[in-house]
Amino acid sequence: MKKIVLAFSGGLDTSFCVPYLIDQGFEVHTVFVNTGGTSVDEEMSISNRADELGAANHTNINVEESLWQEIIKPLVWSGATYQNKYPALCSDRYLIVKEAVKQCQELGTEYIAHGCTGMGNDQVRFDLSIQSLGKFKIITPIREIQNTVSDVRNYEKEYLEGKGFEVPSLHSKYSINVNLLGATASGSEIDEWDEPSDASFILCNQPNNYPNQSKKFAIEFKHGEAIAIDGEAIIGSNLLKSLNQMGGEYGVGREIFTGDTIIGLKGRFLFEAPGLAILYKAHRALEESLLTREQNTFKPMIGQKWVDLVYSGLYFDPLVKNLETFLKDIQTNINGIVDVVLSPGKVDAVAVHSDHILISKEGSYAQSASWGVEEAAGFIKLYGQSTETWTEINKK
Repeated sequence: MKKIVLAFSGGLDTSFCVPYLIDQGFEVHTVFVNTGGTSVDEEMSISNRADELGAANHTNINVEESLWQEIIKPLVWSGATYQNKYPALCSDRYLIVKEAVKQCQELGTEYIAHGCTGMGNDQVRFDLSIQSLGKFKIITPIREIQNTVSDVRNYEKEYLEGKGFEVPSLHSKYSINVNLLGATASGSEIDEWDEPSDASFILCNQPNNYPNQSKKFAIEFKHGEAIAIDGEAIIGSNLLKSLNQMGGEYGVGREIFTGDTIIGLKGRFLFEAPGLAILYKAHRALEESLLTREQNTFKPMIGQKWVDLVYSGLYFDPLVKNLETFLKDIQTNINGIVDVVLSPGKVDAVAVHSDHILISKEGSYAQSASWGVEEAAGFIKLYGQSTETWTEINKK
């Protein structure tokens, strides 16, 4: 019997995939990759579900710290978002694929499966990543049945029930994904461009539950990486969890986003990324003070390209690592402490402390300078000489 590895979440789609693949003659090995947002009890439920559905073997793998090191650090260094809004919360998919491929290699099989539909971005991220990591035969049950079935989810439900498997009757009105980076919600009225209901709040408090008092704390950075909160050293994944909790109380990082998807459709969803919103703000405040004008001007172009590649399914293209080399190098002197204040729906970086702030001994902006009036006037004349010359030659 042919062995196949299925990236498994325990939801309706991947639950359907297990018996479907068995019916196709496969010995199914499921793997759940925890990228954050799943408790120990939930992991146990996922394991039990895989066993119940007939998986030959099930494996749970936690990659939260790998996600911090491989995705979140360069994401924060980039300072960029997809289409100026979305901080690529989807980038955990690449670690899911990496772990599923490892399982294939350990089992010595060329078959790998996922539960992505043919209507979204994740199918592109999964397929391109698998193709980049080796020669595998990709099986996509949900895409297969979409060719012949109009109501896919109802078909999946009836298929499972027909085999005697229980399908929860109550489903969330939204399709929700939670990981270390944050949470996304789509479906129902969100897809119809209407206002999301109160049920859409996941990591963030509703506005009427925001704290009455602001909250101030300090984040320490070393080589551009957040390493401590209020002087307490914390490993990256746990640090982001703490920031998610603190920022979520104040509703920080919650946005509704309509973006251009990889497959050419408009996609509307909401996301909550309170921890990333805080890190972006604090890290940028440090960079603004420590990098030169040319670095501050050029770096955003590199960061934007990195985010665009990652969003678009091209994380394993070598250009991503080329760009990361630049982003890492420019963080060499990004060391210091940033004071952050949280207030309802808002995060502010209010103070920067560092030995690397580019404070010139020659002057202080709008306050004092070592040069005289004539020197300033001469500089301005030379600085605008090209524009002045163009005007003289081309004026009518």
